[in-house]
Amino acid sequence: MRKSRCPSRCSDCHALSRRGFIVGASAAAGAIIAGCAESMDMGAMGERIAQAGPAATCRPTVRACFVRRKEDYGMWWPGAVYDGKAARATYTGQITEAANRLGIELDLRPEPIFSNAEADAWLAESVQAKPDGLLVVLLDRQQHAWPTANKAIDSKIPTVVFSPVGSSFTTNTAGPSRKPGCFICSTNDFSQVEYGLKMLHTAAKLRATRCLVIRGNKRSDSVLPHLGIGLRYVPAGDFLDEYKRTPETDEILAMADQYMRRARSRSGATRQDVVNGIKSYAVARTLLRREHADAITMDCLGALARTKVSLPCIAWSRMNDDGIPAACEADLGAVATHALVQYLFDRPGFQQDPVAETARGAIIGAHCSCPTRLSGFDKPPEPFDIIHHHGNRDAVPRTHWRPGQRVTCADVLPGTATRPTKMLISAGEVLENVSVPPAGGCVVSVMARFDNVKDVLTFPVFHQLFFYGDYKDQLAQYCHLFNIEPVIV
Repeated sequence: MRKSRCPSRCSDCHALSRRGFIVGASAAAGAIIAGCAESMDMGAMGERIAQAGPAATCRPTVRACFVRRKEDYGMWWPGAVYDGKAARATYTGQITEAANRLGIELDLRPEPIFSNAEADAWLAESVQAKPDGLLVVLLDRQQHAWPTANKAIDSKIPTVVFSPVGSSFTTNTAGPSRKPGCFICSTNDFSQVEYGLKMLHTAAKLRATRCLVIRGNKRSDSVLPHLGIGLRYVPAGDFLDEYKRTPETDEILAMADQYMRRARSRSGATRQDVVNGIKSYAVARTLLRREHADAITMDCLGALARTKVSLPCIAWSRMNDDGIPAACEADLGAVATHALVQYLFDRPGFQQDPVAETARGAIIGAHCSCPTRLSGFDKPPEPFDIIHHHGNRDAVPRTHWRPGQRVTCADVLPGTATRPTKMLISAGEVLENVSVPPAGGCVVSVMARFDNVKDVLTFPVFHQLFFYGDYKDQLAQYCHLFNIEPVIV
């Protein structure tokens, strides 16, 4: 196991994430979700859910170094024209600032690596220290530069290699780029390096995440193979018991009324339906804190379909807007995908079931729990309606997706000790929002056409996530860095 400044899974830490809640100073001001004031009524929102488990205080460690010759560059690339000292100063500042923004504990070697012997010593120390990742910055193409990068990759510690223009030809990058466990940035664009650091941060935070799995009638703890997400199973009865003992507080009523005011329209669902759904949000908040968890998933149909307790469609929508991975139907792959997308791209995704639309060569993503902050946690939400679930009960926010918006579809398929973890990846464009009714099915039904998908009738599996932005390449890079098998649909 690699060591990071993330609390252990047995920690009872109550610390909150950087998206922690903000409590208002008076009843008149109430509590306002950070970044939401422009689109939400003041004083109407309750205390925001925040991660309450090990992921909340996760601070990954990254060891970094510069590599170059000790003498002047001369005629050899990058040539005497290259100011290596100035480049080192610039990149040191950029790396430090990026690490601070991302919450990474940076261990940057004070002096560049000037020889093979120094490279071997630094890498031996790194293997012993077990960081969450390595960053190797090449300010040279000669001698020990690329051998050092190759040795770093071969250490099996996830490695980001930054090769500014002048420090490599494709003859240098071709071989190591084929090795798993690396991300090579051959560019002067530092944003690629920052994305590499973001990937290291995301993987470490996934390993620190504790997910509450509400299903069955027994308690147990386990770990999702390869990804390292902790799984804390609690009986479905715990949710039901907490729901029954939770009163309809002023906070719950105010949040429900605020949803009613924000909605473009309301059909079928009553105010009481909305109150019942928001009550599930308060119940989930209580359980997350009690179990010191960072994410949640529930066998909602199995646990609640035959009761009068509201299905948690609004609750899960709101939690994903808050930056809490919340997956339907106790789907472990879905909750892993929610977490990865949120940590890596700072936005929520929509867990859906695919329906073929053969006349338009498209896929309709259908489900009943969709977040509204599709452009990002700190961006204005999309408009939504309040409508009954397709079972003609409970309240659902039907978010309206922007036609023409580029979207990514992703699904993590967790592996086992003998089967690799895979990720299904595709990208496309939103065509329209299907109206349900008059169509049947889940009331959130988003039609999208995906690039290179010829046979929509065989589009794979339930519970892939749709989310705003074209991130197909970035997800493939994440897979390469962390030994996940990408399946480009």
